[in-house]
Amino acid sequence: MLPHNQVHGIMHDDQRYRAGRLSRRDWLKTGTVAAAGLAMAPHRAAAADSGAATKNMHLSMAAYSMREALSSGDMDLFGFIDWCGELGLAGTELTSYYFREPIDDAYLHALRRRALRNGLTISGTAVRNDFCRPPGPEKQKDIEHVKQWIDHAATLFAPHIRIFAGTLPDGVDTPTGIQWVADGIREVLDYAGQRGILIGLENHGGITARAEDHLAICDAVGDHPWFGINLDTGNYRTDAYEELAMAAPRAVNVQVKAEVTRNDGTTEPTDYARIRNLLVEADYRGWVALEYEEANPRQEIPEHVQRLQALFA
Repeated sequence: MLPHNQVHGIMHDDQRYRAGRLSRRDWLKTGTVAAAGLAMAPHRAAAADSGAATKNMHLSMAAYSMREALSSGDMDLFGFIDWCGELGLAGTELTSYYFREPIDDAYLHALRRRALRNGLTISGTAVRNDFCRPPGPEKQKDIEHVKQWIDHAATLFAPHIRIFAGTLPDGVDTPTGIQWVADGIREVLDYAGQRGILIGLENHGGITARAEDHLAICDAVGDHPWFGINLDTGNYRTDAYEELAMAAPRAVNVQVKAEVTRNDGTTEPTDYARIRNLLVEADYRGWVALEYEEANPRQEIPEHVQRLQALFA
């Protein structure tokens, strides 16, 4: 069920990778759905004519897209999985915030079975953590939390976990914060490798608001076969597409949003074709998960899924 190339986004050339860490410059060089299936054929042809062809990218959707329904109890993760299947997606991303307690193997196995019965891969999960702090009990608690979810992901057959860096505390300089985050990430990577789970550091504001600092954290972590970037297309705040192109070569997972932020702080609809093209340029292969944050998700998401299916087919 799992695409064999999930780890491709970590490295472009295995021989160069094994020979030594690539510099940043090296990285930069190198009910609706059934009817839509028929209607999309000409759009797919047009997409192929108007941009670079995708290779081994697979569409998923983050449960965070339905956060209000999942938080209120109007939907649970089983219902979310079913809906992903109805939308014709290949995967479903199960955000950790919406798992019911207790999280035991029986519950995780039931979710895994539901996905399999829908013909879906659980493309990953996502946790909330803050590594941008000095060593101490609070940071250790977050390290253990990520390790616990590494175990959960392995039980789910989910290949990837999205983690955060955190926010730079007042009075702390950026280089210190970068080192704190890198130290926290290194604490979980060997365990992730033992369980076969990729760790993707998201550009989630805070100390990762700029691609330069996001990439600096990755440099400080160093090369590790189970680490890369969870690239969120809506979270860079200056020169969004340029920064996304900078980070895309290190992506191990992609979350695509319906809007990007302009330099003046206002937003505009995401140019999905441009996102597709920059991922192709970066030779990205793996999951592309819609993470919808706008109003009326139940009504609006099917249209966005159709647009993505036309471009990423």
